[in-house]
Amino acid sequence: MAVNATPQYKKAEEEYRRAQSVEEQIACLEKMLVLLPKHKASEKVQSDLKTRLKEARGELAAEKAAPKKVRTYQFIRQGAGQVVILGGPNAGKSRLLAELTSAKPEVAPYPFTTREPHPGMMPWEDVAVQLIDTPPITDTFFEAYLQNIVRSADAVLLCFDGSSDDAPEHTAEVIRQIEQRKTILARESGFVEDDMTQIRIKTLLVPTRADDPGFGDRVAFFEEMFPGRLETCPVELDRPDSVAALRNRIFKMLNVIRVYTKAPGKPADYKSPFTIPEGGMVEDLAEKVHKDLAAKLTHARIWGSGVHDGQSVGREHVLADKDLVELHGG
Repeated sequence: MAVNATPQYKKAEEEYRRAQSVEEQIACLEKMLVLLPKHKASEKVQSDLKTRLKEARGELAAEKAAPKKVRTYQFIRQGAGQVVILGGPNAGKSRLLAELTSAKPEVAPYPFTTREPHPGMMPWEDVAVQLIDTPPITDTFFEAYLQNIVRSADAVLLCFDGSSDDAPEHTAEVIRQIEQRKTILARESGFVEDDMTQIRIKTLLVPTRADDPGFGDRVAFFEEMFPGRLETCPVELDRPDSVAALRNRIFKMLNVIRVYTKAPGKPADYKSPFTIPEGGMVEDLAEKVHKDLAAKLTHARIWGSGVHDGQSVGREHVLADKDLVELHGG
């Protein structure tokens, strides 16, 4: 999209991708139309945004007029990011959630044990990541609410039972079913530029039972079906070191940094860091803390890498992991 979009527009676009309700989508689309640069190269994007806005308003009107028949789920974002766990029958999704969080989903050797989404918080150092287990996906079974949960997530874990000969085809079917709903499991998240109704979601393939003798052949067969499509992180859930490695990989795929804060004249808070995207600025942190503070922000003092202790910086200063920031408003 050669429209020279501003950082503010790109931020509004990301908010739209993560919107979990039609009302939120409408608000984001209205904001994107205001922020989009107006010139010849952006005319197609403007038209596309107006079309999506009209459709979203129509969808909202239909929702309000129609009786509630379909189950819907919305999960308020918590922690450093929201990661959805997908897979076919008996892919090991619930076991993965149980091993990584304190959640207690039903884990059983028969298919369709998970009947509704089940959230849990995965600890990682001094932050946590929200994981959401979901019902299995097959060629004949796809819960309607799953599309919105997946499209608004920060990332996806695609489970693959490394001990099952059925795993390659079952997992390939998950990818196909998601794609039929204009959602592409890929290495990075974002809109497809040629068709902005389609969304890519950053996905990590997680083959479990890594110590099974036939594990390597099964994973290799699947990767031949989708060459270079996804990054892979094998795991053996019975080995703590393997589970720890997966935790690290999940956090790192979110591409966020931790930032600690302190109020002027008060001690630093090193227990509850804020998380912002890598490359995020002081103003991004201020918006996380409080919108009023972001509006009044004049400068900040920083303790951390690349600065002198207590150095005064502006709102566009780029923050680094584990920086300590003291925000000042006018």
